[in-house]
Amino acid sequence: MLDRRQGARDKVIYGGVAEIGERGTTRDCVVRNISDKGASLEFSNVVQLPKERMSLRIARKGRSFLAKVVWWRDNFVGVAFSPETPSELPVSDIEERLRKSEIKKRQLQRRIDELLGER
Repeated sequence: MLDRRQGARDKVIYGGVAEIGERGTTRDCVVRNISDKGASLEFSNVVQLPKERMSLRIARKGRSFLAKVVWWRDNFVGVAFSPETPSELPVSDIEERLRKSEIKKRQLQRRIDELLGER
């Protein structure tokens, strides 16, 4: 398969939220790879997305992107980030708190695992 990407993408597994409707309709997705120019997304099932423009929030990176759908196959979608707008937008306080709570949850789970291992 011919790879037409302008740059290499990093393989990742990030949680994402795609805003797919004019009324703020959102769908959770998994970001499978990402670069400065675009990303590959996986949805839990087949989804209809606007081809012109959508918003993609990735709380773990603390970033939001405006993107255009380049390709889709079943529940997998490739997007290109919009060059005419800044790709870095402020993440809301709620998303930042969620990210921090995820970190605390992982730290707590590690501590519990350590304590259980000491028995």
